[in-house]
Amino acid sequence: MRTPLRPLARILKARETGENPDVIEAENRARRHAAAQDKARNRAEGRLLLLGLMFFCAFIVIGARMGTLASSVPEEPRAAAEGNPIIGQRSDIVDRNGRLLATNLDTYSLYAHPHQMVDPVRTATQLAAIFPEMNEERLIADFTGQRRFLWLRRQLSPEQMQAVHDIGSPGLLFGPREMRLYPNGALAAHILGGARYGREGVSSAEVIGVAGVERQFDAFLRDPANEGAPLQLSIDLSIQAATEQVLAGGMSLMNAKGATAVLMDIHSGEIIAMASLPDFDPNNRPQVATTGDQSDSPLFNRAVQGVYELGSVFKIFAVAQAMELGLINANTMIDTTNPLTWGRFRIRDFRNYGPQNSATNVIVKSSNVGTARIAMQIGGERQRSFLGQLGLLQATPVEMIEAPTGAPLLPRNWSEISTMTISYGHGLSSSPLHLAAAYAAMVNGGTKVEPTLLVNPVPTPGPRVVSQAVSDSIVNMLRLTVTEGTASMGDVEGYEVGGKTGTADKPRAAGGGYYPDKVIATFASVFPASDPQYVLIVTLDEPIETSGTEPRRTAGWTAVPVAAEIIRRTAPLLGLRPQMDMGEPVGITLTSN
Repeated sequence: MRTPLRPLARILKARETGENPDVIEAENRARRHAAAQDKARNRAEGRLLLLGLMFFCAFIVIGARMGTLASSVPEEPRAAAEGNPIIGQRSDIVDRNGRLLATNLDTYSLYAHPHQMVDPVRTATQLAAIFPEMNEERLIADFTGQRRFLWLRRQLSPEQMQAVHDIGSPGLLFGPREMRLYPNGALAAHILGGARYGREGVSSAEVIGVAGVERQFDAFLRDPANEGAPLQLSIDLSIQAATEQVLAGGMSLMNAKGATAVLMDIHSGEIIAMASLPDFDPNNRPQVATTGDQSDSPLFNRAVQGVYELGSVFKIFAVAQAMELGLINANTMIDTTNPLTWGRFRIRDFRNYGPQNSATNVIVKSSNVGTARIAMQIGGERQRSFLGQLGLLQATPVEMIEAPTGAPLLPRNWSEISTMTISYGHGLSSSPLHLAAAYAAMVNGGTKVEPTLLVNPVPTPGPRVVSQAVSDSIVNMLRLTVTEGTASMGDVEGYEVGGKTGTADKPRAAGGGYYPDKVIATFASVFPASDPQYVLIVTLDEPIETSGTEPRRTAGWTAVPVAAEIIRRTAPLLGLRPQMDMGEPVGITLTSN
């Protein structure tokens, strides 16, 4: 309760004693004022303390934020955009040893806001001087018209960017983005394929694959969940470069219109090198041809998309199947009387090899007649089943977007004459990659192989196609073909090359038979024959060897020397040590220490 200024008890007592009651009122009033002052002072001190604490906390927060900003990487502020973000980062592609095949490069795009230009005519004139491909009149029309946004260049070099900066027009703007870069140029162009821009914005653009593994693995390469992990291929950059270099030289020397080579590990199916010529630079990928023969385009991958009648390289399949079925062995004598007549058809050999030859000599000498007679024993149904087991009747499963387009061409009616002609490589068209996988199954001990462009460190054996004994016999036949037969120019000292030649007449593009002077020359090789590790397929399109008095087109003169040089160059890179015959020691005397 509030104390009164003039309490009655004290006033009555003061009157009795003769004191002045006004003094009591003055004392109580002074005491009340002192109490009010103390209360106001305490309230003010509390508020100052609270305000001081608030300022202290604020300075702590500001100091912590300033420390965080000082330790972070400076970035330009970016406006938030609605909708799905454009994914700009794309993973690298590397070879089996981690060497770079494809990567990203930071660059800038150039776009214009014409309504912000001070002098659009002068700007258009100076831009046309920097970029000769731009039309000055078109730029003036765009800059002085109603357009408010205009893309000018998707990519700029640093020099071009500086030149545009020097124009000084506020209506010319730059947008950061990434471009796909292939640092090795045309090397492995058909494998990599290429990329282009998809959705584009002023601050970024998505890069999407258009062909090859760039298209096949597009989702993987663009997936942020991979955290930038590269796509590792099975090819070896050094071996790929050596293969392409030798193949280009061989294509020129043999006057061929095209060439392809496939080098494959026979156990894992890993493609160590795969080349197709002519090729292109994926940094500046050409447009798809709209006229003419698509197979003549540099974009055409002859190793995967090119399906050809490959000729006598198919003979090994007929002999292997007959041996697996127990119909013949390596020494069985085969009737090779020339020609073999079937109705109105005549099957002939390149030259007369006599009335009989062993199954081994049928391969070594490359007898069409002998192979056809073996195929007749096998029969069409069993032949078709065997070729299907080898993967020769469907598209290869290799990881390329183009693989389904390289499906083999089969005869409409698998008749007896088809069985005979297919046995020596006519009447069925397949790709060099098909052939590589089939030969790998023949020489790796007899198990099916599926080609792959990815590293396969722990290969799983496929289903068995032929026995180990038959596979060993096949390797021996292939080796004899090089040392004694049609592929004598394919022998590489120290590497025990085995192989089979194939020279197939080229069918006319419009149908109606074959060209009389155009062939597809192929050499299917394996090395080293004592312990098979790799298979190499070399195919030349329309080769002509002209060093002699008459032009020569057979594979023994064209594809075989090219394959031999590829083996000579790549075998050391593969880690294969040459096997040298040192001969008997002469004049050596052993002494003791």
